Amino acid sequence: MIRMEDLSEKTVLIAGLGVSGRSALEVLQGRAGRIVTVDERKPEAELHSFDDVDWTQVDIVVTSPGFNPRTPFILEAQRHGVAIYSEVELSWRLRAANQCSGVEAPWIGITGTNGKTTTTQMVSAMLEACGQEAPAVGNIGKALSHAAVDPGNDILCVELSSFQLHFTESLALDCAVITNIADDHLDWHGGIENYAADKAKVFRGVKRTLVFNADDERVSKLADEAVTAPGCRKVGFTLHEPAAGQLGIRKGWIVDRSGLSSVGGNGADAASASETNADETNSDEIKIAPVAQFTHLCEPDGSPYPHLLADALAALALALGIDADLATAVEALQAFSPGGHRIETVAVAKSPAGTIRFVDDSKATNAHAAEASLAAFAPGSVVWIAGGLAKGSRFEGLIRDRREKIKAAVVIGVDQQPMLDALRSQAPDIPVSVIDPQDKATVMDRAVDAAGAFAQPGDVVLMAPACASMDQFVSYADRGERFAAQARRWAGAHGEQ
Repeated sequence: MIRMEDLSEKTVLIAGLGVSGRSALEVLQGRAGRIVTVDERKPEAELHSFDDVDWTQVDIVVTSPGFNPRTPFILEAQRHGVAIYSEVELSWRLRAANQCSGVEAPWIGITGTNGKTTTTQMVSAMLEACGQEAPAVGNIGKALSHAAVDPGNDILCVELSSFQLHFTESLALDCAVITNIADDHLDWHGGIENYAADKAKVFRGVKRTLVFNADDERVSKLADEAVTAPGCRKVGFTLHEPAAGQLGIRKGWIVDRSGLSSVGGNGADAASASETNADETNSDEIKIAPVAQFTHLCEPDGSPYPHLLADALAALALALGIDADLATAVEALQAFSPGGHRIETVAVAKSPAGTIRFVDDSKATNAHAAEASLAAFAPGSVVWIAGGLAKGSRFEGLIRDRREKIKAAVVIGVDQQPMLDALRSQAPDIPVSVIDPQDKATVMDRAVDAAGAFAQPGDVVLMAPACASMDQFVSYADRGERFAAQARRWAGAHGEQ
C-alpha cells in the first residue's frame, strides 16, 4: 500500500483532464514528486497518447470515471503493478495524511442508481441549516479532492457514482446510503452483480449510521451483509409503515422507529415536534411531520412523488445519523426544492375544459428513474416523451409495469429501436409518434408538437426519457431546457391568453 505521506517520492499519472482530473492535478501539485498528465484531446496535457507512457516509471494512476476497467491503458498499468485510484480514493487517502494539515471532516456518502443528487442536496441543506459547512461534492458541486483538503469544511456530503467507486477501496464513511439499485451502466461494469458490488463499497466499515432502502431487496441484502465499525447502527427507510429500526410513512406522517430522532441531543425537540398521541401503535414510534408539509415533494393536489419522498427519508436518516437537530433539519427539508430537471412543471396550458401540464424529468436517464416518474401520475394521463442513448438497456419491464399510466408515447433519440421494440411488445395498443432523428436542432420542437397533439385537458406531457441525452443534446440539462422552452411555446399557443 502506498502511503500518502510518501507521495513526494512518487510519480502520479493523471488519466484525463476533465473536472476530476484537473482538480486532482491542482491538489497534487507540491505533494507528488512528479505528475504526468495524459489526455488525447486536451492540448495542455503532457502526453496525448497512453502508448507514450513509460509504465515502469509510474507509481499511481488517478483515472477519470469515464474509463472503464477494461480500457487498455488500465490493463497495462495493472500488468506493471501500478496502483489505480479514482479521485475519490485519492481524496480519502489525502484527507487523513499529513499533507492535509489535519483536515478530517466526516464524510457522508450517497450512492444508488437514482436519487443520489437530490438526496445529497437534501442532506447538505439540512446540515447547513444546522450551522455546519457541509457542501454537496463529488459527482456534483465542487470537486472532491479540493473539498477533502479544505479546512473550512465541517462535513462533506459526497455523491458517489458507481464509476468513481470502482477504483475506490479504502473508504470508511461516517454515514452512508444506497438509495436503490437497478440496471444501469451495465456495459461499463460488465453486469448487474459487478455494478452492485461497486455500489456496496460505501457500506464497508461505516462508523456511525448505515442507511438503506428497505423496499429494495438487493440493497437490503447488501446492508445486511455489510461489515461495519463497532457501534454503527443500520437504519432502513420505506414508503410503507416502518418496522423497528426504520423510518417510514404511517397515516400520512413521516414516522421514526429507528431511534435516530431521540439521539444526539434531539430528544426534547423530537418529543415536541412529534406530537405523539394516543393512536400510536408502537411505543418506539416518533411522529416527525405530515408528508403534506413537504410541498416540494408533492404534486399540486398534495399527493407525494414517491421517489422524491424516498429521497427525503434517506436524507433525513443520514442527517439525524450524524446528530443534526431534528426540528431544524425538518424545517430545512420542508423548504428544500429539488434541482432543475427533476419532475418539474415547466409549462401549463389552461382552457375552460382544464389544464395540460408539461413536466420536465430529463434527469430520468435510465429505466428505473423513468418508472418512478411515471408512477407519480394518474392512470391513462401521461403523454410520455422517451428515448435517447439506451446504453445497452432494455425497456420491456418499464413499459410492462407502467403501461397503465401511458396514454401515448413520443420516441426521440438516435437509438430508438430498444424503446420501440418494448412499446410494440408490451403495449401495442398505445399510440406512438416516432421523431425523425435527423436535424437535431428541431428534435424537441417536433417532439413537443407531437405530444401536444395527443394531450387533452387533465393530461400530463412528461419528458422522462429513460435514456442518456448525448446522442442529440449536450447534456440532460440541455435536453430539459429545450423541452421547457418548447413546452412554454406550445402552452402559449394553445392555452388561454
